[in-house]
Amino acid sequence: MDSDAAAVGVNETTLTVTRYPDPNSSSRFVWYDVPGAGTLKVPDWKYFNEQGLYVFDCIIVVVNNRFTATDVAILTNARRFGIPAFIVRSKADQHIRNLMKDLGYDSDDEGQNRTSFYARARDQYVAETTRSIRTNLEEAKLPDQPIYLVSNTALLATVTGRAPKKMLDEIKLLTDLAATAQRFT
Repeated sequence: MDSDAAAVGVNETTLTVTRYPDPNSSSRFVWYDVPGAGTLKVPDWKYFNEQGLYVFDCIIVVVNNRFTATDVAILTNARRFGIPAFIVRSKADQHIRNLMKDLGYDSDDEGQNRTSFYARARDQYVAETTRSIRTNLEEAKLPDQPIYLVSNTALLATVTGRAPKKMLDEIKLLTDLAATAQRFT
């Protein structure tokens, strides 16, 4: 594990807001890892204020399996405070692999068959995720906004200057974050 990176785990790994300098030493960016919301230790209804999210220049709302009332509350409050917020759906690679299996892919298949299953699963993942989050935004009376579908493998490869094998919105997310950050420099 990188000592300059946020710890990851299965259950409530981050318990306090923690500051991390950007790994690029010439960058002026600073990243913060904030405890997850909607748990017994961090109730969703007071999350935004208690975590002090109103002080940040922008907020990244990371969604895994489903868009929640907590996500809506964060986005609503970010909008109220004029804070740019980014919706990021994580673990894209895992979700696409699961869809491949649902579509009948056998991991013993090689070559073109794997490529075909991957393309179908990827397209289904993008369409279903986008439709679901847009529907939730509409029901919450929030404006439509970009949704970034990412995997940690592709994101890490992108920020470390390597070419990821499979990519979704990792470069677009980083580009949009940088453009937003430029407004504050």
